[in-house]
Amino acid sequence: MSDPSDRSPARSVTSQVVGVLGGGQLGRMLALAGIPLGFRFRFLEPNPEPSVRDLGEVVQGSYDDPAALESFGAGLDVATYEFENVPADALRRLEPRVPVFPPPGILALTQDRLSEKEGFDRLGIPTTSYRPVDVRSDLERGLDELGVPAILKTRRFGYDGKGQILIRDRAEADSAWSRIGGPPLLLEGFVRFRRELSLIAARGRDGTTVMYPLVENRHEEGILVLSRAPAQNVSPAFQGEAEALALRLLEDQSYVGVLALELFDTEDGLLANEVAPRVHNSGHWTQNGAKICQFENHLRAISGLPLGSAAAEGFSGMVNLLGKLPDRAGVLALSGTHLHLYGKSPRPGRKLGHINVRGSSPGELESRLGSLLEVLGEK
Repeated sequence: MSDPSDRSPARSVTSQVVGVLGGGQLGRMLALAGIPLGFRFRFLEPNPEPSVRDLGEVVQGSYDDPAALESFGAGLDVATYEFENVPADALRRLEPRVPVFPPPGILALTQDRLSEKEGFDRLGIPTTSYRPVDVRSDLERGLDELGVPAILKTRRFGYDGKGQILIRDRAEADSAWSRIGGPPLLLEGFVRFRRELSLIAARGRDGTTVMYPLVENRHEEGILVLSRAPAQNVSPAFQGEAEALALRLLEDQSYVGVLALELFDTEDGLLANEVAPRVHNSGHWTQNGAKICQFENHLRAISGLPLGSAAAEGFSGMVNLLGKLPDRAGVLALSGTHLHLYGKSPRPGRKLGHINVRGSSPGELESRLGSLLEVLGEK
């Protein structure tokens, strides 16, 4: 059987139609990066008012609706997805008609936290200690073996801190079990890390790869609030270690597109936390701080075009806008700031946009981030 990543684009790039399953902010930013290159877009999205509504054709329907998939797939040159809760079976239904990247196999792998951890183990990628939890006694056994604190997680459909509960001591086990919603679950040992990092990587149809510099991230209640890139105090050897871990995943899965590998920097070295088979929030800084942004490189990869440079230009920060819109004039009055809004109505905790900040040095970046946080009322 031939590798689907070897298929050549069906048309010239000026007439290529890219199908995206999902019409949220990541789909929006893919379109904004691709339209100047001549790509056209079609989205499959159940939401009647998606963020992409003005950027391409929208087929409204569920991802597992055969009629909606039929309409969506007709005439596409390549298909991709913007978030990992798309059913892998929907992608497999599309595959006979159109190349689908990243491949459905890695989506299925990452949709289950247990299979993801087992995939790390198989590839020799260090990861957090874990135990599957299918019945109540498994939780007790896991806490005996991993100790407390520990984190109890749903195996599927968790993101932005959802579907997980920190168990600080054994007395909290009953409460966690009743609150989590039932198995299948995963118990993870608590990791005492120095910092959270992520690596954005891209692999083309021809196997060419590019790696962006490591990013340092700060989360609050499981949601990314701030990224800095490149991460400071990163030696070439340390960057190379992270890239080698990502490369194992890319090559093992015959991956095509952009991938994000989330990592913990610990006293014992790097530990893999999760992998996201898509463009990623911690790569948004690349829109204004890298030679070629993650969204353009994803489109280049899946359409068979040469990948662009992932080198950083200066020093960048990215601040997520959660729950409320900012004072636009106040933000844009600041030096080195770039505002990206998603066309969403405000509600508590919702990602409404982000702001990228550039500086010529780490010190200038920190000064500009401080000014921005004051305008946002977060300092």
